[in-house]
Amino acid sequence: MKKILVFLAAAATALGCSQDRDQLLKVYNWSDYIDESVIPEFEAWYQEQTGESVKVIYQTFDINETMLSKIEKGHEDFDVVCPSDYIIERMLQSGLLLPIDRDFGNTPNYIDDNMSPFVSANFGKFNGGGLNAADYAVGNMWGTTGILYNAGHVDADDAQTWDIIRNGKYTGKIFIKDSARDVYSQVIFKVKEDALADGSVTADELMFYTGEENLALVEKYMGEVKPLVAGWEADFGKDQMVQEIGYVNLTWSGDAVWAIEEAAEVGVELEYALPKEGFTVWFDGWVIPKYAKNTKAAKYWINFMNRPDIVIRNSEECGYVACSGSQEVMEAFVDEEYPAQDLSYFFGEGADSVHVNPVLYPDRSDIERSSLEHDWGENTEKLIQMWSRVKGDNASSMTVVVIGLCVVALIVAAIVSKRKKASRKHGKKRR
Repeated sequence: MKKILVFLAAAATALGCSQDRDQLLKVYNWSDYIDESVIPEFEAWYQEQTGESVKVIYQTFDINETMLSKIEKGHEDFDVVCPSDYIIERMLQSGLLLPIDRDFGNTPNYIDDNMSPFVSANFGKFNGGGLNAADYAVGNMWGTTGILYNAGHVDADDAQTWDIIRNGKYTGKIFIKDSARDVYSQVIFKVKEDALADGSVTADELMFYTGEENLALVEKYMGEVKPLVAGWEADFGKDQMVQEIGYVNLTWSGDAVWAIEEAAEVGVELEYALPKEGFTVWFDGWVIPKYAKNTKAAKYWINFMNRPDIVIRNSEECGYVACSGSQEVMEAFVDEEYPAQDLSYFFGEGADSVHVNPVLYPDRSDIERSSLEHDWGENTEKLIQMWSRVKGDNASSMTVVVIGLCVVALIVAAIVSKRKKASRKHGKKRR
């Protein structure tokens, strides 16, 4: 289906030369981030709501910076894109976004009627250079960063702290996301835990660039971690965990859900923990770039993507949960197999005892330890340089072996993926 969509996008782009631009909607989204059948449904719905026709040109990306580069250069007139939180901040500060108009005529405003109060509160923390992020971005998907671990080989208490990645018991069995920002933002909780405990610094403050001293502390810590690491991974860590090549993985909640469910089918028990020191939450959101040509269809697309039934379908497709706090969405994820969670922070009053997978929706007691990552602006290069020094210029011999094993793992995963497609089984690369 993806190849077909790419072909159709190319064909539609060519067709656009002879078609009015206001009849085309160019969408740029994370790969595997929606149920693709909603695209033609949107086109029909838009016709019903506005009396106007529109054809969606749908393209995908895998890296935030790839998307941002195209927007910054102004060579692409995408109408709506889906960047992550820190990129939204960067785009706001660079004047690359247009405000999202909420006038939908007689069409319900699914955006403001359903947005979770937790998401709205976090968007209020965005550093938009004086602009209100909520006026320029609408939450799409969200999740957490934590520890995926093998319950048969790892002490559950060890997984409650970030120090597990520095624990010699798991040497050669640790996989860590190859993401400077995500790793730094977790390790800083550990190296500054005393300052957090005595109140001399807040978790939210630590998510911004806070100077060379903290950067050096994280680099020193990761220098101690490096000899224990089997591999720095962007997407293959979850496969290593399923096959018990790895026992510990610093990863994202969506990958954890995929791995836990896949592992269960082969008799491997994986669990996911949110360390006691603190952890980060992340958000992806819809925005309208300044070079957009069809802002009307763009705002209707964003509205449609927040309609509860569409939210549910997209969430089940990609494995992550949406920013919608509607009752319908909550009910869609209720599963009596899990213990009750206090989700009142996300769904509001009456949601203080909901049976739901805690990897998808953490309990309030856990989420209170979370913080939002931020863009570092001109200091981002310092973060990248630190990460390069931590990993070194050349892959370790163990990493080379792991890469070879990953080839086999990916072949196996490809075969497995042809089995029944259950909901929330579609893991993907996130950031």
